[in-house]
Amino acid sequence: MSSVEFIAHIAPSVGSLPADEWDALTQGNPFLCHAFLSALEESGSVGGRSGWTPVPITITDAAGRLAAALPAYAKTHSQGEYVFDHSWADAWQRAGGDYYPKLQIAVPFTPATGPRLLLADPALAPALLAAAQQVCADNGFSSAHATFIDPAQLPLFETAGWMPRCDIQYHWENRNYGSFDDFLTALSSRKRKDIRKERAAAQAGVRIERLTGDAIRPEHWDAFWMFYQDTGSRKWGRPYLTRSAFTLLGERMADRIVLVMAYLDEHPIAGALNFIGPDALYGRYWGSIVDKPFLHFELCYYQAIDVAIALGLSRVEAGAQGQHKLARGYEPVQTWSAHYIHHPGFRSAVADFLERERAGVASERQFLDAKTPFRKG
Repeated sequence: MSSVEFIAHIAPSVGSLPADEWDALTQGNPFLCHAFLSALEESGSVGGRSGWTPVPITITDAAGRLAAALPAYAKTHSQGEYVFDHSWADAWQRAGGDYYPKLQIAVPFTPATGPRLLLADPALAPALLAAAQQVCADNGFSSAHATFIDPAQLPLFETAGWMPRCDIQYHWENRNYGSFDDFLTALSSRKRKDIRKERAAAQAGVRIERLTGDAIRPEHWDAFWMFYQDTGSRKWGRPYLTRSAFTLLGERMADRIVLVMAYLDEHPIAGALNFIGPDALYGRYWGSIVDKPFLHFELCYYQAIDVAIALGLSRVEAGAQGQHKLARGYEPVQTWSAHYIHHPGFRSAVADFLERERAGVASERQFLDAKTPFRKG
């Protein structure tokens, strides 16, 4: 493919782009699909005063069809990213620079690994990243940040001179288990007993159901919105998603959603929202209006394992942070981001920071690997 056949554009939104052409580039990732990203836009969860302004960068071929794209946003803060650069912003602003706005290549509010370079042809990666850098130069952005990158794409960013950064999440790996009990047999005796006790305590007096597709009705979203608001207000000060976002996601993606609901005396008391990918189940949001021991672990971690085994999925990604996941059979996994900073002095300082940080992350990963609940030897 000759580079002269392609032109880079900034679109006003993902929703303004042809859904079939966009989805053909996403490798089936549920968070990158046109339905998910356009639901965030149409619901007001991004855009407006959210600090996330959609600026998807696209390359079209000679026929005007999408050949490559970046899910990109102009950001005026660093909230909802889960890869923390607040110290970078503070240092640059103390030095007299303006860190914001910046370019964020990500799925808003979603710390789940996936492709960030959406490519019909890998040969288009340099042109797409060059376009992102040009957007920064043309608009006075301090930097560009691609977060939760599929590790297979990291070399494409590094070749373009972007700096890699790593962190740790906890994922559950399906080692061809036929049931939850099969999974438990891989654990040490003490951990098996602990998990069985936790599940029994969480399920006592509670009815749990898993809903997908047409079984998810408006009243389920009403209840889940109540749970989500409670968790969001305690963790972040305000929820990121609007109520209408859940309605739109339910209308457009219900077959790719598993909503786990808990009921006490037939009243909904808690819920966990999961998305189904080609090879993974992604746990995203949870909330509860009661304080019941171990209910969080049951709905978010153990039910997710049950679903993944039933669907034959290779792993569960249960979101950012949380060493408590380790004792529940979720193992430490490295996640990756890549960062472009134009100013040479600032770039050099960040590069030094990242080198030291990588050594610390590697040491932590080694420590955590030794703490997994699986039988040794």
